[in-house]
Amino acid sequence: MAAVASTAPTTAAPPSRPVARLRSSALGIVAWLAGLAFVAPLLWMVLTSFHSEADAATNPPSLTAPLTLDSYREFFGLNGGASPWPPLINSMTASVVSTLLTLLLAIPAAYALSIRPVKKWTDVLFFFLSTKMLPLVAGLLPIYLFAKNTGLLDNIWALVILYTAMNLPIAVWMMQSFLAEVPVAIIEAAQIDGARLPTVLGRVVAPIALPGIAATALICFIFSWNELLFARVLTGVVAETAPVFLTGFITSQGLFLAKVCAASFVISLPVLAAGFAAQDKLVQGLSLGAVK
Repeated sequence: MAAVASTAPTTAAPPSRPVARLRSSALGIVAWLAGLAFVAPLLWMVLTSFHSEADAATNPPSLTAPLTLDSYREFFGLNGGASPWPPLINSMTASVVSTLLTLLLAIPAAYALSIRPVKKWTDVLFFFLSTKMLPLVAGLLPIYLFAKNTGLLDNIWALVILYTAMNLPIAVWMMQSFLAEVPVAIIEAAQIDGARLPTVLGRVVAPIALPGIAATALICFIFSWNELLFARVLTGVVAETAPVFLTGFITSQGLFLAKVCAASFVISLPVLAAGFAAQDKLVQGLSLGAVK
């Protein structure tokens, strides 16, 4: 009897181990090149900050130019210039306090929209998102007039309130997706044991959603630290922030490239340090909800 040919589909053989290693190495090289492409401008800025103004302005720039700390001495006011510490302290105050206030308001709101959803909660989220569609410059004049009439011009607490309001919509959106991953059974067990809402939020929900809280806090901190438009208009001398102080290096005499690079690097250090310290929590938080 003639053998009947099998009609079952054949699966492709897995790639051999050398081919898999070669493919993995190629992907690793591509990833390293992409990372270097993103880091290269920052590295170039740091290198330029250690050059003199004459060497920084050369075209094409020189990699072998002598290094100097003159730009950093100028930034920190060691040569008789303005001190950067008051603007740095103002930026840190506005960023940290507004981030804490944003989290205190966003976590209960996200709890109501995720674990204990209210009616038409999707409409509430859309309303929060719609507030980010308004261009910042469109609200500049009324906010300025309000600050002027209430005596909040050149006041750091005006920026704290403003940054809290600006970051609250995105914080609620992020925290809603993070808190949706919290098991409801754990919350119900805590409530059966007599835990009230503040206790549930502080001792049950917050530890579980800590990576998401860290990711939200870092993003709110970065947005507040980098904000320039309102800080430029609403502040003067007392409440001047670090980005506003940075614009002072661009004068009518020209652009002092080395000094700008030195100031930019120093002002970027708090954000870089916060991101490096919270990198593990940031990766965990941003990956919450990615895999069901």
